[in-house]
Amino acid sequence: MLIGLRALALGLAALAGIGAFVLFIQFGQADGLQTLDVVRALLILISTLWLAWGAVQALIGLTSRAEPPPRVDPHARIQGRTVVLVPVYNEDPVSTFSRVAAMDASLAATGDDAEVHFAILSDTRKDDIAQREVQVFAHLVEERDALGRFFYRRRTNNVGKKAGNIEDFITRSGAAYDFALILDADSLMEGETILQMIRRIEAEPRLGLLQTLPKVVRGSSRFARAMQFSASFFSPVFARGLAMLQGKTGPFWGHNAIVRTRAFAESCGLPALKGQPPFGGHVMSHDYVEAALLARNGWLVRLDDDLEGSFEEGPENIVDHAKRDRRWCQGNLQHARIIGAPGLRGWSRFVFAQGIMAYIAPLFWLGFLVASVAAPLFMPPPDYFPEPYWPFPYFPPSEASKAIGLAIGIFGLLLVPKLLIAGRAAMNGTARGFGGGNIAFASTLSELLFSSLTAPVLLAFATRSVFQVLFGADGGWPTNNRGDGRLSVADGFTAAWWIVAIGAAGLAVTWWLAPGLLFWLLPVGLPMIAAPWLISWSSQPSRSQLMLVPSEIDTPRILRLHDAIFTRWENAFPAPEGDRAGFADAPHRSPAHA
Repeated sequence: MLIGLRALALGLAALAGIGAFVLFIQFGQADGLQTLDVVRALLILISTLWLAWGAVQALIGLTSRAEPPPRVDPHARIQGRTVVLVPVYNEDPVSTFSRVAAMDASLAATGDDAEVHFAILSDTRKDDIAQREVQVFAHLVEERDALGRFFYRRRTNNVGKKAGNIEDFITRSGAAYDFALILDADSLMEGETILQMIRRIEAEPRLGLLQTLPKVVRGSSRFARAMQFSASFFSPVFARGLAMLQGKTGPFWGHNAIVRTRAFAESCGLPALKGQPPFGGHVMSHDYVEAALLARNGWLVRLDDDLEGSFEEGPENIVDHAKRDRRWCQGNLQHARIIGAPGLRGWSRFVFAQGIMAYIAPLFWLGFLVASVAAPLFMPPPDYFPEPYWPFPYFPPSEASKAIGLAIGIFGLLLVPKLLIAGRAAMNGTARGFGGGNIAFASTLSELLFSSLTAPVLLAFATRSVFQVLFGADGGWPTNNRGDGRLSVADGFTAAWWIVAIGAAGLAVTWWLAPGLLFWLLPVGLPMIAAPWLISWSSQPSRSQLMLVPSEIDTPRILRLHDAIFTRWENAFPAPEGDRAGFADAPHRSPAHA
């Protein structure tokens, strides 16, 4: 069944790519097939295949029903001991530790007597923040009466970053626990969700890792709310398709997941790669690797997308998103050193290839655009093509229908899955949590417009990241910026002046060499020229009633708990004068609670 599903998915994606290739070859034959035509057709094939692969995942998620999780008695007594791991790195301890207090309070409210401990694993490099961590942790322990249940330690050397932090705990203390729930500093989980995860992993002895699908919450800017809506409305369908294809070698996203400590300790040691970063050194995108190593040792890795009550926060602006994406880019490209490791499952290797392709795909689009603009240098327009404004250069009007069909097909791979998701949400009632069918559909159209405007800017940042890695630049592990992410136009220009220059130069060269292509490149070039304004505008608070998500309509209890605790603690531990003493973390307020 799984092999057949994978073969079908790969076949459909390949069919779309081959179709685009054949259509473009037919274009080239209109004036005599040239070498450059074949090169561009190959670039279109690879790019279309990648887009089609994402569309196929959505189609599978829409039309298939994931394998139901094992039946567990929701009232059965939990036998194992669990530790919740909260790695922190220069975060605001008031915000982060109040999340721990909220989750502990949520667990207590269930009335379950499961033994669940919390361990705050600090990699903080700033002594003033570390001193504040100690103070707030003491208050946390006292308020929650958690002596012997809550633990805090700060590493003197943060070797291996987050992966090393988790590994250090598992090595030193993992044997004391049956399970470990791994979170990020901005993670929040309902107590009932935590207990449900423990019961599920305890019920399946072969299960080494259980991943939830976190919902992004508390986005306040236009950019953050668009990402939040996408994660809540579209991602569950794509994730279900992903889970169906990955089967027993499912994904691990590094947080909001529970692991069996014995399985993790036996399987997931990550030695440093030979050589210097970016391709050598410690493994940065460790989560994919750890999932592959668990699968190699025979453990099940599963995504249960039906689990609710799992939350995280996201960046508030394009610049912070690009900084985080730079780290992910380096980590994914580093997997080129790991993909050939002995003993890995075939699908695990394919997952590594997907992760690499996610970042190099823009290079194929860039290559296609550059080759198309430069085509007049190699293929002068034929005599039968006198009008310079004809929108399909080098092809007679009789070939226009093929060009239009190709363009519609490519854009359809991007647009149709989201429109189908909106349609299904209206039919099955899911849209009620997003403001109703009409609001959800309008939100979908707004998100499509927003993503179309910002895509060229985001792809420019991603392409630069790829070139930086390929030329040996190590991006390190920058601190996540949270809280108020508003940026001015000047801030946007500082971050994206080079995107403006590339966009303007690209359109100018297109007008000079291939004026017939100018119309088709305006949706790419104009957003690049407007990048500083887009960055600033999208970072401002959103007042729109579109892109509503369920957490804004009915605030989850765990978020209300955290808000109440944080407000109380913020008064007890006021931030030092200045820019929050360099804290990376500050709580977000959703528009409903602004």
